[in-house]
Amino acid sequence: MVFLDESGFMLQPLVRRTWAPRGSRPVLDVWQRHDRLSVIGALALAPQRRRKNLYFHVQSSNIVTPDVLAFVRDLRRQLRRPLTLVWDRWQVHRSAERWLAEHAAHWLKIEYLPAYAPELNPVEEVWGHTKSHALGNYTAIDAFDLEDTVRGALSDLHDTPRLLQSFFAGAGLDTS
Repeated sequence: MVFLDESGFMLQPLVRRTWAPRGSRPVLDVWQRHDRLSVIGALALAPQRRRKNLYFHVQSSNIVTPDVLAFVRDLRRQLRRPLTLVWDRWQVHRSAERWLAEHAAHWLKIEYLPAYAPELNPVEEVWGHTKSHALGNYTAIDAFDLEDTVRGALSDLHDTPRLLQSFFAGAGLDTS
C-alpha cells in the first residue's frame, strides 16, 4: 500500500519559537522572495514485512499530471510488485488515474481518501514534520540551498523507521 501526496516548500522561513539572548528579540534575516519547490512523496507500507519506506521527488516547477505518472512508474520500478495507491481527489490525481486505468490496470489499484480529510494521509505528517523540525526558522540563501536542505531532511527520514511508523500512527492507521 502506498500513500501519495504533494507539498510546496517556500523560500520564506517557517517561523517557530526560538531562543535569543535575554532582553533581545530573535531575528531572522530574510528578504521577500517567493520562490518555491514542489515535492511529491509517497509512504510505502509492506504489511507482510511491516516495512515502511519514504520515496520523494523534488522539482522547481508545479507538479502536473506527467510528473505524477512518472513518479508512480518510478515507484513501481523500485518496489517491483503490484501497488495499491491511496491519494486524495486532487485534479492532477484524477487525470493521472485515467491514463493509469488504461496502461497500469494489471499492476495498480487506486483508492481515494475521503474528501477534505488530509489528516488520514500519513504523508501529510511527513510534510508537517519536515517543515516544523528540519526547516523551522531555516533561512535559505536561494532555491538551490532550499532544495539541498529539503532533500537532506527527507533523506534523513528515510533512515528512521520508528519515525515513519509514527506518521502512520498520527494518521490513525495501525500498521502492526
